[in-house]
Amino acid sequence: MTQSEVNQLLALAIRQARDLGIPVAKNISPVVELNFRAKNRFGCCIHRPTGPVIELNAKLAMEGNRDAILQVLVHEVLHTCPTCSNHDYRWQFYANLMNQHYGYNIQRTDNFSNLGLEDDRQVKYWVICNRCGKRFARLKRSAVTDYPERYRCQCGGTLRVEKAPPGTRR
Repeated sequence: MTQSEVNQLLALAIRQARDLGIPVAKNISPVVELNFRAKNRFGCCIHRPTGPVIELNAKLAMEGNRDAILQVLVHEVLHTCPTCSNHDYRWQFYANLMNQHYGYNIQRTDNFSNLGLEDDRQVKYWVICNRCGKRFARLKRSAVTDYPERYRCQCGGTLRVEKAPPGTRR
């Protein structure tokens, strides 16, 4: 999708929200900034002195379908509303309103498969439950990879960590 097409989708997202009476910021930038470094997030709302700017993962912009891109843009546009910089009850109310009226599936977080993208990120560690065998991919070192004994699986089982072979994908 071209920069111009992505900007048109942002304008549509803003218009749809305003048509429902959602108080989107008046000074939101009409230009979407593409982030070529982002690996784990699809969009971001950056509050600048000149007004909010919406940033979009370049992989999503180039490989995603129109509906997935629009859904992420709407999610970020809702963050421009007063007191909606996080995913509190007001943001959730607006997201549900957009979902009901326009058929979106806006959630607090999303994943590659929901957006129709291949997850090509490399896995560095597998965190594995000793009871149920569930495996959790980890892309980098974290507290759970360093201290698995401090954490439990949802089933209550203890965890162990294994290094993934180089080049392992989810």
